[in-house]
Amino acid sequence: MAASRSNSVSRPPVSRRSSTNPPAVSRNASVGSRIVPPTPGVHSPGLQSPGFLSPGHGFDFGFNEIDVSRGGNCFQSFSVPHLPSQDDRFSVTSPRLRHSRFLSASHSMASAKTYKPRPYFKSRRIRKGTIDRPELRERDPRAVWITLIPCIGFAIGAIMIAFFSYRGYTSISNYEYCTVFVDDFSNGFNTSIWTKEVETGGFGGGSFEMTTGGDENVFVRDNQLVIKPTIWDKTYIDNTRLVNLTADGTCTSTSPDNCVLSANLTAGEIVQPVKSGRISTKKFHVIRYGRVDMTVKVARGDWLLSQLMMWPAENYYGAWPASGEIDIGMIRGNNYSYGKGEGNQLLQSSLHWGPDPTTDRWQTTNAVRNALVGQTWGDEFHRFGVEWTKNYLFTWVDSRLAQVEYVKFNQDFFDLGGYGPTYKNGSKIVNPWVTKGATHATPFDRPFYLVIGLTVGGTSGWFADGVQDKPWADASLKPRKDFWDGRDQWAPTWSKPGYGEMIVEKVAMYQQCDNGATDLSAFD
Repeated sequence: MAASRSNSVSRPPVSRRSSTNPPAVSRNASVGSRIVPPTPGVHSPGLQSPGFLSPGHGFDFGFNEIDVSRGGNCFQSFSVPHLPSQDDRFSVTSPRLRHSRFLSASHSMASAKTYKPRPYFKSRRIRKGTIDRPELRERDPRAVWITLIPCIGFAIGAIMIAFFSYRGYTSISNYEYCTVFVDDFSNGFNTSIWTKEVETGGFGGGSFEMTTGGDENVFVRDNQLVIKPTIWDKTYIDNTRLVNLTADGTCTSTSPDNCVLSANLTAGEIVQPVKSGRISTKKFHVIRYGRVDMTVKVARGDWLLSQLMMWPAENYYGAWPASGEIDIGMIRGNNYSYGKGEGNQLLQSSLHWGPDPTTDRWQTTNAVRNALVGQTWGDEFHRFGVEWTKNYLFTWVDSRLAQVEYVKFNQDFFDLGGYGPTYKNGSKIVNPWVTKGATHATPFDRPFYLVIGLTVGGTSGWFADGVQDKPWADASLKPRKDFWDGRDQWAPTWSKPGYGEMIVEKVAMYQQCDNGATDLSAFD
């Protein structure tokens, strides 16, 4: 009897033991559930481990299968575990092992997860016709300006662009030009074009060089004109008290001040410590309105100043600067450490004009242009030019489109300078440009000639005091001596390869061919 009762309790129904009923894990997998079986181990032995009860000799955990398609809820229900039969209970010899099996069964039940179905997605897209657009039913008349105003603005902008483009195009006249000369120095130094100027006066800037007429400082090398400064030896400087270019007949200036120089060695002053070169077309070629185009590699080296200029053929309106001066390009030879980027990476172009040197208004007609970042104007050859008419004058570098300075002759220069009736000392300022034939271009309405030179130092202000350890002061009583004493600092910068010289590759000069540019009868 006991055995029969034990079997009825311990043996599950045949249907539950049938091979057609899958295990609980696989049955629940059909509805997306996942039952994590206990990790085999000491407390949770594997299903096939010897320590775990077989289906016929242990716990049987059945799971009720839920049919979601019939409205069932997505959760798992577990059938009540069947306790082992009395025979099985008595067959377990260790209470600890029975307790471990019970914990494993409990862990399997607790590890079952409950999942809820995702809610049905409902689109929030606004359907056509569901938005109320009252502005479409009754349009505000003022709303048209939202479209009209930008259209009017675009139209006005297009008209202004067209107007200024046309105005700029017509303001630059395409004159006919006649060639005056073109020199590429392939035939050496052409004395029918150029003159080597020989002076000691510093050309108005108090520079420290004496220009020479020999081949030491101006010569042709490899079909290129070279202007190269050289330093006097110490013996000459210590013993020379007088330089008289008039006596030897070499001076090219008509002023005695530019031909004779004396030095007071007792007071510490000396003659010019440097020799350099300067050439011009003064004797052979001048133009009134035209073009000049030069290809030049300017000099590099401390306290050198490359000059590309045009000077008046005669002082028709008076001494400098009353008759004008055109600086096409002025470039220092000092490196980037000079001033605030004002060394050999800065090109300056200007017009000089005024009743006298104290009233020179060059700042009013001055412009600068910087070299490209990391470069200097002395690194390679560049084209420098000027275009000059009765209506305007502009300078350019590398291309006519790259203008440096532009001056339009639309008012008298005396009015442009804003000169008052008197000087500070009370004396009257006289307008030197009120003459027969004067125009808005006066004093730049007379013939000019071309000048190319390389100067050294000076007291004109081109090299400011206190910049880059300048070895002299402009107001010093002996500036040339101070400059000479600092030669250990500046002389080495001239001797580097590619430094200390200016090279001219080609020069071309053109004259306007029309009668108004060449006829000077109105000035007689």
